[in-house]
Amino acid sequence: MKILHVIPSVGSHRGGASQAVLEMLQSLKNTKVNVELVTTNDNGTDLLDVPLCQLTQYQEIPTRFFPRFSPQVSFVREFAFSWELTKWLWKHIHEYDLVHIHALFSYASTVAMIIARFQQVPYINQPHGLLCEWSLQQSQLKKKIYLSLIERSNLQHSHILQLTSTKEVQEVELLGLGVPPVVMPLGLQIPADIPQARQKLREMFNIPPEQTIILFMSRLHYKKGLDYLIPALSKVKSKEFTFILAGNGSPDYETEISEILINHQLDHCTHRPGFVTGEMKDTLLQGSDIFVLTSHSENFGVVVLEAMAAGLTTIVTPGVALASMIQENDVGYVPELDIVEITSVIEHCLNHSQKSKEMGDRARQFILDNYTWDKIALKMVSVYEDIIFRSPTSC
Repeated sequence: MKILHVIPSVGSHRGGASQAVLEMLQSLKNTKVNVELVTTNDNGTDLLDVPLCQLTQYQEIPTRFFPRFSPQVSFVREFAFSWELTKWLWKHIHEYDLVHIHALFSYASTVAMIIARFQQVPYINQPHGLLCEWSLQQSQLKKKIYLSLIERSNLQHSHILQLTSTKEVQEVELLGLGVPPVVMPLGLQIPADIPQARQKLREMFNIPPEQTIILFMSRLHYKKGLDYLIPALSKVKSKEFTFILAGNGSPDYETEISEILINHQLDHCTHRPGFVTGEMKDTLLQGSDIFVLTSHSENFGVVVLEAMAAGLTTIVTPGVALASMIQENDVGYVPELDIVEITSVIEHCLNHSQKSKEMGDRARQFILDNYTWDKIALKMVSVYEDIIFRSPTSC
């Protein structure tokens, strides 16, 4: 099988979906599927320093980068228009058995679906949460028009929608697209153990050796519910802790978070390392004790898997799509998005550290058994085979 993946960007500034796609393709390569990736050199406000318009190896994936149109007008730049990408897809898309298209409301995704339809190449779309209610409410009018005029027809010609959770399925079904969904969670590459991570992390931030570390690690954005989490932490009276707030966001929102921390008298016990990757990220995950993500809406939340795989006691709110999995398997806590409830669960974890550790150990084993990319990749290959070898084209 020869599978082409298309995504607007693999830049780190575009969040977890970009990294997840790269890890997905690395695992698919191990199944002997012939995969290639087409994308742009977009990286948020910047551009990736990569070879353009040629096949290159990017994080071990055969990849073609095409130049993004980069005017000063931000909403045009965000659309990631690329004429060179268009020409290449038109000329070569028929050489592939299937096209796996990631994301929506962006030029690369839209034009790939249009060209695949015209040339009758089967394709699937993986929207990465962009059809969920919360996402559609952002820039609502623009997305409503775009969906009505272009993307609805594109999506309805997709063989399947690859969605990551039952929660996403439920929200997408409200749109009445009539396209069969396949639930396929994102996976995880288990990092190497950091020797003495707990000690290293405490030395790094000058934290007392036995003090509990509560970790938040995600993009800093209004939807992450920090206006609930920080007040909840300020009400925790039962035990001393250190709060590590890892991630970055817009300058205005980062300033707002600083003010919330000061107003709730948590600035003295909070460390903010910013956006983290590599060994620093692994040290934070492996050296902390409790992970908290209090999002209003989270299509999946790979960082939740990462925290669980590291054995952390995990606390998420119902808006996180993985919340139902956590509850059903008793591998974490799911308080409502409510300051009092979040406070109560954190207090419980601090006061019952041994029970919390046992839950973290169960969570780690559950992730190893069910959510590694190797296991997910085998399921994806089965989906590809079903479309290519057994299903008639719907184009």
